[in-house]
Amino acid sequence: MTAITRLTLTDFRNHSAASIEAGRGLVVITGDNGAGKTNILDAISLLAPGRGLRGSPLSDAARSDGPGGWSVAATLVSREGEVQLGTGTIAAAPERRLVRVNGAAATAAALAEWLALVWLTPAMDRLFSESSGSRRRFLDRLVLALHPGHGQRVSRYEAAMRERTRLLTADGPADPVWLAGLEADMAEHGAAIAAARADTVTALAAQLADAPDGVFARPLIALLGNDAGDLADRLARGRARDAAAARAIDGPHRADLAVTHAAKAMPAAACSTGEQKALLIAIVLAHAGLAAQRSGRPPILLLDEIAAHLDASRRAALFDRLAAMGVQAWMTGTDAALFADLASGGPPTCWLALHGGQIVPG
Repeated sequence: MTAITRLTLTDFRNHSAASIEAGRGLVVITGDNGAGKTNILDAISLLAPGRGLRGSPLSDAARSDGPGGWSVAATLVSREGEVQLGTGTIAAAPERRLVRVNGAAATAAALAEWLALVWLTPAMDRLFSESSGSRRRFLDRLVLALHPGHGQRVSRYEAAMRERTRLLTADGPADPVWLAGLEADMAEHGAAIAAARADTVTALAAQLADAPDGVFARPLIALLGNDAGDLADRLARGRARDAAAARAIDGPHRADLAVTHAAKAMPAAACSTGEQKALLIAIVLAHAGLAAQRSGRPPILLLDEIAAHLDASRRAALFDRLAAMGVQAWMTGTDAALFADLASGGPPTCWLALHGGQIVPG
């Protein structure tokens, strides 16, 4: 099992100084709305590449009445042993992310070699009804757990794409040699991105097909618009079109994850909010099992207000599945009663509560 056993927050959002000792299994954090529960999950999410579960600028994470910078540190235990991870910013460079692994400076991309995270938040309850970009970011988080270099390839692809768009929309003719070089970069990284996504979706679809029947809806998943073949040539032929649109129309950045409720043969977007959440949970649980099989290192799950829109039978089934899988899951909720099944003879659970800005045993 991969687990965070100690977490320290300094000047992070509403937490001036917080320290949490957690077990290797389930962690439940309860408290009123606005107490800072989600902020703890957000802090953990920044121990992986990317902008975290909120996707906000790094400067937003600094405590409003603090010195300007912030830091998050964690002790991570896994089959490789124990490692110290840390990230944060300083007031002089609020958007420059600093990362340390065992005290040594590292890149954000290096975090993926140690820790994989997948999260569900209330904002994702309508993921299937939102833009393809939201589903693509969700998919890429799943891919990252199986292909640690995926995030860096996506960043490089997007950087080349932005520069190409800048050249195409600038005054005067763009240098065709420079454009060709950028398109070659997009093609190279795009091929790797498309292959990693296809591998993940294919393997995850098989995992979902083999998942035990239960109260969670069974999703059918498919990858759309992920073709990166001959991308450099396609981009070169589409320069005039892309210049007019001020964006690249073609490429794996247009991919989408299609999800269908298998029993109803209904697109996920047409399902009820509760069904959509159940479909999401089924995907995340299957993915955690797949990652454990592939690497022996399942992702840590961050489940914010996870009990919302789940009836009692689905809550109990979720807790049973998490316990059986042996993953660490950090869960939040306003009402401790929603986690009663864990309190009455459930798996070992670390209980925490937020009161008056303080984190206390629950």
